[in-house]
Amino acid sequence: MNTKDMFSFSTFDPSKMQESFRDFAEKGAAQSKEAYAKMKTATEEATKTVEATVQTAQAGTVEIGLKAIDAVRSNAESTFSHMEALLGVKSVSELIELQTSFARKQAEVAVEQIKSMQETSRKVAEDVSKPTKDAAEKVASIFKAA
Repeated sequence: MNTKDMFSFSTFDPSKMQESFRDFAEKGAAQSKEAYAKMKTATEEATKTVEATVQTAQAGTVEIGLKAIDAVRSNAESTFSHMEALLGVKSVSELIELQTSFARKQAEVAVEQIKSMQETSRKVAEDVSKPTKDAAEKVASIFKAA
């Protein structure tokens, strides 16, 4: 082998380097566009999810609030009825019986109200978290496919 050929630049073709660079730049641009499109889709989905979550949370808060108001109303009516009954008491034993019955009944009602509030709160929590969970799975599948 001739040393002159070994160090010669005559085999170097700048047009091939330009082609390689152009291909590299085009592939990079295409990948960037694809990544941008995926991020845009994910952002749009996230926005929709936040809107749905806020609406669901708002509706759930109203539902819980209405249940609380109903419980307060029911308890107040029961207490007023009990006070009216107390005004008609004729003996101490009747007072004790009436008071004991009222306390037992209120305890039972309180247990039912608590169960109802817990069930409603659980349902609202599930409803609020569902759009977020679904969106996270969807976004994960979009990026997993890449």
